Amino acid sequence: MSERLAVRKTYKLFIGGAFPRSESGRSYAVTSSKGDFLANAAKGSRKDARDAVTAARKAFPGWSSATPYNRGQILYRVAEMLEGRRAQFAAELVDADGVTAKKAGELVDAAVDRLVWYAGWSDKIGAIRGAANPVAGPYFNLSTVEPTGVVAVIAPPMGPLLGLVSVIAPVIATGNTCVVVASERAPLPSITLAEVLATSDLPGGVVNILTGSAGEIAPWLAGHMDVNAIDLTGADEDLAVRCEELAAENLKRVLRPPLDRIDWLADPGMDRMTSFLETKTVWHPIGV
Repeated sequence: MSERLAVRKTYKLFIGGAFPRSESGRSYAVTSSKGDFLANAAKGSRKDARDAVTAARKAFPGWSSATPYNRGQILYRVAEMLEGRRAQFAAELVDADGVTAKKAGELVDAAVDRLVWYAGWSDKIGAIRGAANPVAGPYFNLSTVEPTGVVAVIAPPMGPLLGLVSVIAPVIATGNTCVVVASERAPLPSITLAEVLATSDLPGGVVNILTGSAGEIAPWLAGHMDVNAIDLTGADEDLAVRCEELAAENLKRVLRPPLDRIDWLADPGMDRMTSFLETKTVWHPIGV
């Protein structure tokens, strides 16, 4: 009896809820922390990034107009789906970061908990950041928050699952859509997360994930006129400066936290959510 051949997984991009191949036809080898070959990942191009931005913009009206409670329900569903594939994610983290199986399991649990945490905040952040402002006159003056729009996210090179979840969840919990450039070093958990997103209740296009070189894709996203904000968490110093210059030309919101001081296991706080919210103030006469 001949030995059965394993069915090798094909790693693709995640755009608009589908898994297309890169239009460039390029790929690159992904290796483990020990240097062993793991897979060939698609190397996304500027054309793929443009398609991802188009998908994110198309999904924005429906996602931003959904009730915050509904967005929280969907994030909770993503957490359920991720926990159901705990063993697969843990195995990928062992390969990517060389951690023990026990530590990998703890990191997966932390990623699940992070999704649940942001799910709980989705219908509360508006009350925390909004206000009824005192004014001198017969008016109501109310400040409310709205999502910024399409957010480009450069995922951190370390923490290929927990770090990834920690940069995506606050963006979509507040009603934005996003285009994510996955960690070039360890992209496999990103694509597995894309499979979780695709099989949850998240509408297509809300999250789009590209694998490949951040140095090639990020500057183009920073200069794209239909991208409203960019998170440079995963960009190195030179790339971050270049992206900031390009973003300044079209007045993007830019988040650039000090990567060397980020602890993904710490309390994330509200900063990432509020970084991609706009405040709208409305005046209305009180009447008689």
